Amino acid sequence: MAYEKTLQVLMVSMPLQGHINPMLNLAKRLISNGVHVTIATTEDARHRMKQNLQNTEVQFEFFSDGLALDFDRSNTEALVNSLKLQGSKNFSTLLTNLTKVHNYSCVIINPFVPFAIDVIADHGIPCALLWIQASALYSIYYRYYNNIDYFPNLEDPNDKVHLPSLPVLDVRDLPSLMLPSSPRHFYNLLNDLFKSIDKVKTVLGTSFYEIEEDIVKSMFFITPIYPIGPLVSPFLLGEKETNNFKLDILSAEDSCIEWLDNKTPSSVIYVSFGSITVLSQKQMNNFASALMNSKKSFLWVIRSHGSNNSNSPDLPLEFLEETKGRGLVVKWSPQEKVLMHPAIACFISHCGWNSTIETLVTGVPVICYPDWTDQRTNAVLIENMFQNGVNLRCDEDRVASTEEIERCIRGVMEGPSALKIKKRAIEIKESARKSLQEGGTSHQNLDKFINDLKATNIVKA
Repeated sequence: MAYEKTLQVLMVSMPLQGHINPMLNLAKRLISNGVHVTIATTEDARHRMKQNLQNTEVQFEFFSDGLALDFDRSNTEALVNSLKLQGSKNFSTLLTNLTKVHNYSCVIINPFVPFAIDVIADHGIPCALLWIQASALYSIYYRYYNNIDYFPNLEDPNDKVHLPSLPVLDVRDLPSLMLPSSPRHFYNLLNDLFKSIDKVKTVLGTSFYEIEEDIVKSMFFITPIYPIGPLVSPFLLGEKETNNFKLDILSAEDSCIEWLDNKTPSSVIYVSFGSITVLSQKQMNNFASALMNSKKSFLWVIRSHGSNNSNSPDLPLEFLEETKGRGLVVKWSPQEKVLMHPAIACFISHCGWNSTIETLVTGVPVICYPDWTDQRTNAVLIENMFQNGVNLRCDEDRVASTEEIERCIRGVMEGPSALKIKKRAIEIKESARKSLQEGGTSHQNLDKFINDLKATNIVKA
């Protein structure tokens, strides 16, 4: 006689908004399939997450990254090194304690905790990777770190990179963490991941097959990636939230939704560059001038950085006076609600993958102003593969002129080009939703993953 135990899965993530929210969205899907989910992240996040941990179906556990709680974790080199040396030991202790009461069928990690792979292997538990960027990035990194394809030396930003199933990329459009200009500890972190990838049983992707079909096919006989996305909240898919827990590390200003309610459909430019990017004063001025000259309504998210705001540029006084009434500036927005709002016409975005995938499922055209990590590659995908937006052309200092910003606003909001981009955005939106329906590619991939776990979870009585 054989019976199936309750399927239990552990997830491991850094406590960054863009890292842990994809894990939470996967957790929701696993829970709806009867899986018990635990998420482990670092101790410094406990106080920030405390208010979000009430009445959730996910169990949270914490381990020390090896640094004092008051340590400034913007010192990424110290953080990455401490995680590798001390965090791995503390995670191992946590996993040992957890396995005394839980029988995990799998531990799912994201790419930025590679130290966990060896720990998981030492405990004899299968490891899966949730790739939280585009499948294209997985292809680029894997081919580079494993010497699968030819890459130039990456010193010249104008050199061309030719990879299977991808648009021709300039070196400057590759993910910045692999470039010589990037701090070495980021390079090492990704190198650690891809040198250990053979210990990972399954790679799941937050993208969906239809949007990156040729890329996924090109990886199948090298190291398969199985897209299960778009891995976003059910709300963005027009579905009812059955597990309405989420993590918002930053407090959003919901009043902006009431402001949007008074705007006509497809009339508002939404501007947000995520939680990390800081504009230079010159770039801030150029965006302000372009929005002022456009005569269009806008919602602009501008975060303050630094305790004394010394790192934050100031909005020009003329801009504030000229746009009073047709523009709204907030410190943080409920982005899902904003992108779902009918008043939104386009999104001027830094093109982080979470924001990018959210535009794909909501059918919102994009104006790309990428900064670092995967964002420049995402911008190339948006303009050349997805074709649901345009990429701002910048000078050598990564500054886009007022005229260039105005050109892109017209391109996605006026005339034949805007109609073409909007039509394509709606097509992608429909394709994304179909992929998650029963029989869809993402639905099938997640079912296969869960069934594979169940097959190893049978106990003979």
